[in-house]
Parts: sequence; structure tokens; C-alpha cells
Amino acid sequence: MNGTSLTSQPIHLGLGASAEVEPVFTGDMEWYGGYSQRHESDGREGRLVSMHAFSKSWDMWEMHPVGSEVVLCTAGSMTLYQEMAGGEVVKVQLEPGQYAINPAGVWHTADVHGAATALFITAGLQTQHRPRG
Repeated sequence: MNGTSLTSQPIHLGLGASAEVEPVFTGDMEWYGGYSQRHESDGREGRLVSMHAFSKSWDMWEMHPVGSEVVLCTAGSMTLYQEMAGGEVVKVQLEPGQYAINPAGVWHTADVHGAATALFITAGLQTQHRPRG
């Protein structure tokens, strides 16, 4: 038996210390909507664990209102930008093995330097997005 690829099938960590394999990740907003519907009953305690490879900087900001998110760089390098409540933007440089925490309610985006891969542990309930500009 082979293991499951985190890049293609994220994991949901739920109530009662449960872990569930998610459907194949499509990258579109419908996938995230389906995730929210499947795990709505876990509320703010549910966590989405995913891994994504990037070859370009993000084109949007995102924010998780109900909980923090861990971003762990596993390959390459990236600069994470966190827009704090007062409007200050904090830059966090991530290299392989380094992580940052996006606090609940903090808008964040990233620049990728060449290519990068990161593992995300996200409180995804009610996640919001806005264009980067």
C-alpha cells in the first residue's frame, strides 16, 4: 500500500482527535466551499493540513477569522506579508524548515523567490480572500 500525497489530498483534523483524507484538491473556490460544508460542525477547532508548491507570488490576500494558521516552508524561499489590525505590514522571510504563524484575523499574502513549497495548518472556517493590488 502506498501513502497518500498531501499535495493532492489534504487532511482534515477534526473533533475527537480525528483525521480524514480530503477529496482530490482542485485549487478552486468550489473545493474550499465543499471543505467548509463537509466540516462545518467542527467549528473553529477543525484544521486543514495541506501542502502547496508555488512558482510565482500569490495574486490575492487571505484571512482566517476564527483561528491561526501555521505556514512551514519546506523548499525554496518565500516572503510572507502580514497586514496587522493597525494597517502595519510585517514581512517574514521563510527558508526551508522555518515557519510563521498568521494570527486569526490577519490578512496575509506571499512573494515566492523562484519556487517554493509550504505546508499549511489552517483554521479554514469562514476564510476570506481579496485581490492583491
